[in-house]
Amino acid sequence: MKRRVAITGLGVVAPNGANVPEFLDALLAGRSGIRAVRSFDTASLPTRIAGEVRGHYGAPLPDRKIGFALEAARQAFAQACAFGSAPSGRGGLSLGVGLELFSMADLAQQHSGRASSGSSLERLSFMQTPSDLCAHFLSHAHSLSAPPLLHVSACAAGSDALGAGFRRVRDGRADFMLVGGTDSMINPLGMAGFAALNATSTRNAEPERASRPFDRGRDGFVLGEGAGMLLLEPWQAALARGAQPLGELVGYGNSLDAHGISEPHPEARGAAQAMSRALADAGLAPTQISAINAHGTATPKNDPIETLAIHRVFGQHAWNMPISATKSLIGHLISAAGAVEAVAALVCMNAGWVHPTLNLDDADPACDLDYVPRVARRHAQDYVLSASYGFGGHNAAIVLRGAEAALAAG
Repeated sequence: MKRRVAITGLGVVAPNGANVPEFLDALLAGRSGIRAVRSFDTASLPTRIAGEVRGHYGAPLPDRKIGFALEAARQAFAQACAFGSAPSGRGGLSLGVGLELFSMADLAQQHSGRASSGSSLERLSFMQTPSDLCAHFLSHAHSLSAPPLLHVSACAAGSDALGAGFRRVRDGRADFMLVGGTDSMINPLGMAGFAALNATSTRNAEPERASRPFDRGRDGFVLGEGAGMLLLEPWQAALARGAQPLGELVGYGNSLDAHGISEPHPEARGAAQAMSRALADAGLAPTQISAINAHGTATPKNDPIETLAIHRVFGQHAWNMPISATKSLIGHLISAAGAVEAVAALVCMNAGWVHPTLNLDDADPACDLDYVPRVARRHAQDYVLSASYGFGGHNAAIVLRGAEAALAAG
């Protein structure tokens, strides 16, 4: 028998907010976190801007994304346990995590010709990747004894992590799950690689205006970094221990285009399949969705295809839904994108608002839906669909129910 899945804790580290309240405030105020890159010299790169997280989250860890994940998870557990006992039983981890980018020459120089200090971190980091370490540290910190699930489905990884963890709780295979995504590719290799694909914006003189989803003047995405983490547990178990549910995860769907590495299927086949499967999994009709958190990369190819997919799945109802693109405020967090955008969708839904899509000054005629340009809007919502589409043809979508509607359902 399938169980309802409550969301009882949220945590976020984003370019425009170091925690959930700061993040929500920035979203509704339309405050961008995109700036000139500070962490290294970008003078030789065509793109010199990003959604860079301010503050020190990595030291002495070998990768910033580990620090982001640990902080977001700490926030999620603190909120989940604020009004009751901690979740009990066998917990697990489902994590979308970014690519491992490192220089072999740097590693050789770091480890050759000197004796080990003997520290546990140094011993771990020599032969293990940041992905291994991230799963280890998160599981150890929160006593998650089930084997972890690690997702590397590119820009869909965060949403896939939420969906896989949701199914484990719903189907009774875990007592609770920490789910989310973390990533940081704001480094010389990461930024140079995307620049070589002509995928990133070069609007360096106007960082806050560079990410322009669905706008006629868009010229590529802006990289971001950060983490989003959610705690999932059975609805009745959450209530029994005194938790206050923040909402409910009710559906998940994914697909693979099998079309191109860096471009979506021209008929939006994969994106439409993922959204349709998420709706079917939730047992909802398209007309029951109140709003969409779009993938919204601001690339020439993604935005029209995403618009086409929404038309295909929602028909006439597509005209009735506000659609927000979180990447316009924080950039593209790659493997963390789906998780952070799910947090954005849920907190805005619970607040009774949809956040704006920044820099939508002149909509592309091929992007003809209501993308909430520039200013937040009050909007009552019961269900929100959040979608993520990644390189390699990976597609994922989740459906969230807000706290008020979930509690009203009993």
